[in-house]
Order: sequence, then C-alpha cells, then structure tokens
Amino acid sequence: MRKHLIATLATAYAVGSFAHTGAPAVELTRPLYALTSLDLLAQAPASLKVLEKDVATGTAVVSMDEDAASFLSRKAHEKGRCGGFEALPELGAVQAQAHKSTRQQARRLLADLRTQTVLQSAPTARVSLELIRRDSIANAANQVQSANVRDTVTWFSAFNNRYNRDPQANVPVQALRDKLALLVKDIPGATVDLISHNSTPQKSIRVHLPGTSRPSEIVVLGGHLDSINGWGRAGVRAPGADDNASGVASLTEALRIVATLPRTARSVEFFFYAGEESGLLGSAEIAQDYRSRNVDVVGVLQLDMTLHPGSGSLVIASMTDFTNAWMRELVVELNRHYVNARVVEDKCGYGCSDHASWFRRGYPTAMPFEARFDDMNHSIHTLDDVINSRSDFEHAAAFSKLAVSLALELGDSTARAPASRPTL
Repeated sequence: MRKHLIATLATAYAVGSFAHTGAPAVELTRPLYALTSLDLLAQAPASLKVLEKDVATGTAVVSMDEDAASFLSRKAHEKGRCGGFEALPELGAVQAQAHKSTRQQARRLLADLRTQTVLQSAPTARVSLELIRRDSIANAANQVQSANVRDTVTWFSAFNNRYNRDPQANVPVQALRDKLALLVKDIPGATVDLISHNSTPQKSIRVHLPGTSRPSEIVVLGGHLDSINGWGRAGVRAPGADDNASGVASLTEALRIVATLPRTARSVEFFFYAGEESGLLGSAEIAQDYRSRNVDVVGVLQLDMTLHPGSGSLVIASMTDFTNAWMRELVVELNRHYVNARVVEDKCGYGCSDHASWFRRGYPTAMPFEARFDDMNHSIHTLDDVINSRSDFEHAAAFSKLAVSLALELGDSTARAPASRPTL
C-alpha cells in the first residue's frame, strides 16, 4: 500500500507544464514536498519536516519521506478530505535542492497564498449582489433530471476503480470522454480534450464551449474523476459513488442542458480532473498552465461530492476557506432564484478539493458541498462508497441546477469578482 502511495507522490514531483506543451520533465530527487493544512500535522513523524508555516491561512509547506507521506495521506483521509494536500513539484526540482533556496520558495509560496486569501476574502471582495431572475435560466435549471444523475453515478461507479495509478486508470476516463463528446457533437467549435499530465498517468478531460463575443473570458466548472480506496492501491475496488461520481454526474447533467442552449458571450469549460485524491495532481497542472499563460478565468465552480445530504435534504454547505467572497455570494443568489435549497457556510481546510489549485493561483473560486463538513459521507475512500438508502439524487440534482445557472449567468455577464485577474 505504501509503495503505491509513494509511486504516486514521487511521480507527482516529476513535473513540468502540460505534457502536450512539449516541455521536458525535470529530473528530481528526494525529499517530497507538499502544501497542506496545519491541523493535519499533529503527531507527525520526525521525518515530516515543516519548512515554513503560516498561521493566518492555517497552511504549511512540508518535506517528507515515504513514511511521512503515508502519514499525511492517512490523516487527510481520516478527516474526510479528498486530497488534503497539494503536491509541490516545483520545490523538488534539482535547481531548488539547496536548503536555503527551498525555504525561500516555500516562504514565497505561503506569502502568495496569504495575499490571495486577503484579496479574495476582503470586504472589498464582498460586493452586494442582487441578480435579476431570468426566465431563460429558470427554464434551463428546471430541465435537470435527477434520474439522469442517478444513471451516471450508477454507470461511473461500476468501474472497478478510478485510482490515478491503476494500470487501467484511463479506461473510465476514455469512456467518460466519449459520453461527454456525444453531448456536444453538434456545437460548432466545441472540443472535448484528454489532457496528459506529468504528475500522473491518468488524464483529465476538458470540454470547451466557445463564447460568442468574449471567448477569451472563461467560466470554469469542474470536479475530479478519480476514486481511491484507503491511501491508494491499484487493482482494488474503489467505487467512489459519492466521491466523486456524484460530482461528475451533476456536472454531466449540467453540460447536457447547457449544450442545448445558445452559446454564451463568455466561453464555458467543464473540467473532470485526474489524481485529485493524491494531491490535486491534475487540477494543479491545469491551473498553473492557465496562470502561466494569463488565461482570463472569471470564476471557478468546484463540485466534489453532491449525493449525501448529511445536514438535511437540500441543505448545501458553501466552503468559505480558500474560496472567493464574491463567488460565494453569486452561488447564494443563484440558489435563491433557481434552486431553492438552504445554503450554510462551513470550512474544509486547504487542499480538500481542486478549487484550492485555482485559488492558490489567483482565480476566484466557489465550492458548494453536499453537507456541513462534519456531516459529510464518512464512507468515502472505502468499498462502502456506493449508492445506498442515504443517497439523494434530488439533492445531487440541486448542484446541477447551480452549475447550469452559474454557467448561463456568469457566461453572459460582464461582471467579475474584484481583483479576479491573477497578477503574474
């Protein structure tokens, strides 16, 4: 079990940019580095070293050997966090191995994260939003069918597993890609791409719906497609019905509807990320690639687990940490007009899902979640993460309605979160 985990992490440190850019992989040496939450580090083994920490954001940059990496992964999953940490291959590059240089990079990384947290959570980011209800969006949201969400969860969780290091890791990915391609086959200019990574052999999927008048402005909706059992083992059964076949299903149903409607002014992209469970691997590479090219992403919605109504049916938790205040208010307003769920606020810690990858690189994010964090599905990452009597597909369909309404509202808007463009 440990060898599989370390194989994943070690591969994560052999990084460049997207594989399709042609950038060569960098040869790396130990130790391994990660950005994680301070609350995961209690009783950590001596081989897990804290290079730098930031109390304000509750995060730390750590170096670790194989035993410490196994500990960090276990602690994250015990707390119910999908990823729980973000792999930091840039700190493991050969040119960064000098002790002083590595610490300087860690210090700068945490300072940048603190700056993003201040900018995106400041009072100036919390502008008042009062959206006007639009019948066209209401009609689109009302087309969501919970039966379709159920069918997709049933289908996707039937694969033996979707672990990013499994020899068959890309079999479900290709099957999902084919399913998504059928939904957009009649849209001029629409693309469905498999994205190769340096950090994992598993591929991510990107569905691009081109905008009409402002195509360079992009609205991103995403969720991870991988699953895991324990701390990472190839070949074992890992159904991942809630984590995260449910998010995939909620997004797929949203795409089905958006694809039938006139294109929005802004482009809309749906991402299905690889390797989230092993350190936000796919989304970290994607967000870094977009940042390096100064891509204008006006907002990011993350759907990770939508099926278990642990705080009550149609009670949705909006995560307030490592998200953008303006985007959270947008979710509240969209819910008020088009979903009619109850939105409550909660926190989940750094690296709990792929929105952290985008947030750290300066993009405005929101993460509505199936329940308050303490009420979430505690069967994730086990054989028991299957459809059961607690699975609520009307609850999961509410997230599809949020995704549809956000894609249409933000896609046709000129609005954007204050200070939403990353400074490069």
